[in-house]
Amino acid sequence: MPLMIMKDVCKSYGSQCLLDHVSLNIPRNTRIALIGRNGEGKSTLLKIIAGVTTLDAGDITYRQGVRISYLPQDPHIDSGQTVFEYVIQGLEKQAALLAQYHSLLHSTEALTDSGIKQLGHLQEQLERTGAWQTKNEVETVISRLGLDSDAQTNTLSGGWLRRVTLARTLVSQPDLLLLDEPTNHLDLDSIDWLEDFIADFKGAVIFITHDRYFLDAQAEEIMELDRGILRQFHCGYSDYLQKKSELLEQEGRQSKKFDRLLADEEKWIRRGIPARRRRDEGRVRRLQDLRRQRAERRMQQGNVELCIAQGLKSGKMLIDVQELSHSFTNHVIIQNLNFRLMSGERLGLIGPNGVGKTTLLRLLLGELDVQQGKIKHGSKLAPAFLTQMRHLDDTALLKDVLLPQGGNYVYLAGLHPRHIVSYLEEFLFDKEKLNTPVSSLSGGERGRLLLAKLLLEPANLLVLDEPTNDLDIGTLAVLEAALAKYQGTVLLVSHDRAFMDRVANRVLAFEGKGKITAIEGGYSDYAAWKLRQEDETKTLTATKKVSKKEKRSQPKKSTKLSYKESQALEKLPIDIEKLETETAEIHERFCDESYFQTQPDKYQQDTLRLQQLEQKVAELYEEWENLEEKQQALGA
Repeated sequence: MPLMIMKDVCKSYGSQCLLDHVSLNIPRNTRIALIGRNGEGKSTLLKIIAGVTTLDAGDITYRQGVRISYLPQDPHIDSGQTVFEYVIQGLEKQAALLAQYHSLLHSTEALTDSGIKQLGHLQEQLERTGAWQTKNEVETVISRLGLDSDAQTNTLSGGWLRRVTLARTLVSQPDLLLLDEPTNHLDLDSIDWLEDFIADFKGAVIFITHDRYFLDAQAEEIMELDRGILRQFHCGYSDYLQKKSELLEQEGRQSKKFDRLLADEEKWIRRGIPARRRRDEGRVRRLQDLRRQRAERRMQQGNVELCIAQGLKSGKMLIDVQELSHSFTNHVIIQNLNFRLMSGERLGLIGPNGVGKTTLLRLLLGELDVQQGKIKHGSKLAPAFLTQMRHLDDTALLKDVLLPQGGNYVYLAGLHPRHIVSYLEEFLFDKEKLNTPVSSLSGGERGRLLLAKLLLEPANLLVLDEPTNDLDIGTLAVLEAALAKYQGTVLLVSHDRAFMDRVANRVLAFEGKGKITAIEGGYSDYAAWKLRQEDETKTLTATKKVSKKEKRSQPKKSTKLSYKESQALEKLPIDIEKLETETAEIHERFCDESYFQTQPDKYQQDTLRLQQLEQKVAELYEEWENLEEKQQALGA
């Protein structure tokens, strides 16, 4: 039996029908991508499958004992819990035992005799119930998502709360995993790990995403929700695009044929009395039926060409950065950065979350004071900044967001008048939504509205911090095309790999420890550069190991070194090997991007120790070489 069977499900909000007699079977071990325009009802469908939202009509049958785990788009977490406590609640039976062990382990009681005995007793229970392995898996998920197990959930931002909820969803080991925009607020390394997790997941997965790389790599089937109708395509995303294009062409031909028939019947009925004879009453009824069908037809929402107006014309150089350095509590964010942002350039910032991309944006815009170095702004610089923290008044109407002072016209770049209806159509809003409250908009529709508001500013520099969050694929395509034609300058932070590829012509790659490297091209060029760096590092490491092995294996020659020097010469390789082993262990800890956040004190200790080790190893190598040279000279 399938995991779930849905029959003739209907769901409406107000006058809009989101699900129109939808039927669906979900088999085991499949990965399905649910796509469609923002506001079409994708999140509503996931909520119905998860049992969070009720139906207007229809039936849903679940396989007996099926376990479903659901990641909502806007999670709500009760305060007063640590990240670890919240995440393990997804485990149900083992949650209490793991919470008790984790709480005791991180308390001062763990140092007492009674605490040590209690820990031992809990460890036995963890091993007996299999929860010990589960604990390791939970900690792996928490670590790979860059979370701090002991952080209080009420201190986290919305993006981090999404990560916490995603961790809880993934560790629950369900039969059916429902993910609503799982890649939002994840950095590239976390997205790569999530792709591997889903690829190895044994159950069924239904996910909504705007990340086209993720979609193409993960989807075995495509479900499209379009005007209340759910269509299934048993293929990947690339093949779906071809099939969808063919369906739209066929739908267009059928609509034209229908409209021609309706037009002919309308001409006939206007002929007057001869058209209303008794023998033609059936034809009149057919005309009435055609009119009804035409009124009920829901048109495919097309892509509109978005035009971004450039504001005040700037000089050739917008921002000049010289020897810029910045740090927080001894954690280096930027170290000796030099670059220039020129007019018309599209510069992307790439790196893990927390590495300092948003900090650099705020420094460039003057929102943060420069600690070291200089930042010079060119003449007539006028930036417009779309931040990650996007707030809208839920009680406001859509038109009031763009026209708080009233009226019917907005002004592009503060200069060019445009009727609000035609302007909103560029962002795929119907005129019927002008008086819709913000609270009724989906996450993607809110994102489009914020973009519409931002692009009214008279700017010559667009600063976009994660602009793709919650936007659907159609809107992304429109925005990409608009940015390609935009005559101004773009400064971009995004983990959407396809978007970065299509928009950026140069990237700044954050490598950690304050090092930032400029790379020509987009995400694909960055990925190729990163791969080359990893290959060069592996080659260099292998060469050093061979060189050290050859040195250690050289036969000893008879010498007249002193006894102390001879003993030192024999001991030096052993001492060097021990120090290099310790260095490698520290480097391995540094590979975890969340290390400096979860254990800041330990991170600082390791940083200082690494400097000492590198200096000591260099000194020992120099001493070794000197003794070798002396030994050879004496032997000669």
